[in-house]
Amino acid sequence: MTAGTGTPAPAPLLIACALGIERLALRGGLGGAAGPVTVLRTGMGPQAAERAVTRALGGVPPGPGGETAVIATGFCAGLAPGMHPGDLVVADETRDPAGRTECAGVELLAKELARVAPRRVIHTGPLVGSDHVVRGAERGALHAAGALAVDMESAATLRSAVRAGARPVAAVRVVVDAPEHELVRIGTLRGGISAFRVLRTVLPAFFEWHRSLLLPRR
Repeated sequence: MTAGTGTPAPAPLLIACALGIERLALRGGLGGAAGPVTVLRTGMGPQAAERAVTRALGGVPPGPGGETAVIATGFCAGLAPGMHPGDLVVADETRDPAGRTECAGVELLAKELARVAPRRVIHTGPLVGSDHVVRGAERGALHAAGALAVDMESAATLRSAVRAGARPVAAVRVVVDAPEHELVRIGTLRGGISAFRVLRTVLPAFFEWHRSLLLPRR
């Protein structure tokens, strides 16, 4: 219970990202969270994400508010024509060859992201997982199959999270390159810098999503 209120304390929140530069962007704004928050750097690729998330959740007992909620975040490649670096992608599901994972609180996340990043375009749709960097014709093929964006860790992160126990999961990614704006190296070109700055703004939206998990369901 939260002291003096009789209200159950919220479950912990695990925010998973792959890269050190992503973790650096996220670490600057952890104040204001509803409960315990961990920013986990998983390493690149689906196998690294699966190992890291499974290990992290295996060592975290359920809090008074339930199982740890998980958000996968970081950078991604946009697949739809007209997307730009710095756009935000809110997954309604993640997909990869191992299956699909449904995301929770998609509309709330999109709404809160619009509030904290009002100048950014927000896209909602399927986020597909890959075990390699996607370029050229393969990007077009994934979009034709219905995917909005692609990254290497989100699908594995969410699948590993729900496999470790029933819990709310979500994925929010910042577009670092897109069909008309392909990058060679993250962090050295304008698109990478723009995506880094946007990623620094998203934590308040994550915290509101987390708080919403405590609200009574009607």
